[in-house]
Amino acid sequence: MTPEPRSGRPRASSREVLSEAACELFLEQGYDATSVSDITRRAGVSRSSFFNYFSAKSDVLWSGLDEQMDAAARRLREGDTVDEAVTGIGAGLAADALALAITNAEAMGIAIELDRDRAVRQFRLQRELAARLVRDGMPALAAEVRAGALSAAVLAAVWAWADRTGAGRPLNEVLAEAVALV
Repeated sequence: MTPEPRSGRPRASSREVLSEAACELFLEQGYDATSVSDITRRAGVSRSSFFNYFSAKSDVLWSGLDEQMDAAARRLREGDTVDEAVTGIGAGLAADALALAITNAEAMGIAIELDRDRAVRQFRLQRELAARLVRDGMPALAAEVRAGALSAAVLAAVWAWADRTGAGRPLNEVLAEAVALV
C-alpha cells in the first residue's frame, strides 16, 4: 500500500534541503560549475521553489547569517545597545552552509566569492551600526570608524567560529570576545 500524498509544500522544498543539495554539489563539482538548475534537480524541486527561498546562488551560503544580521538591524532600530545587537547575531546560529563553505572554500572553489560577499555584508552591517551610533550622538566620522571596526569584528568572529566549529565555542561567545577587542 502506498502512502497518501501529503498536501502543502513538499519537504524537499525546504531551505535546509536546498542548502544541503547546494553544498554537496559545490563540494563535488565546485561553486562556479554548479547552477541553480543543478541544485534544484538534486533537491527535487522546481527553480521557482529555489527562488522562494533565495534570490541568488550565493544566498544559499549566507541565508542564516543574513537573517541574524537583519534581526540585529531591527534590534538596533528598536533600542538594543550596539553591543547587544552585535553579539546577538550569534545567538542560536548553528553551523550551516556558510560554515561549511568557509572551511571548504578551496575545495568548493569559492574563496573569492566568499571574500566579495563578506565585504558586502560587512559594509551593510557597518552602515546600520554607524546610523545607530550617530542617532546616539556620536560624531559621524567616529561613528563610521567604530561601526567599521565592529562590523569587521563580526565577520572575523564568524570566520574564526567556522574554522573551529567542531570543537569550538558557540558563535555568540566568539562574537563577544571580538567585540571586546574593539
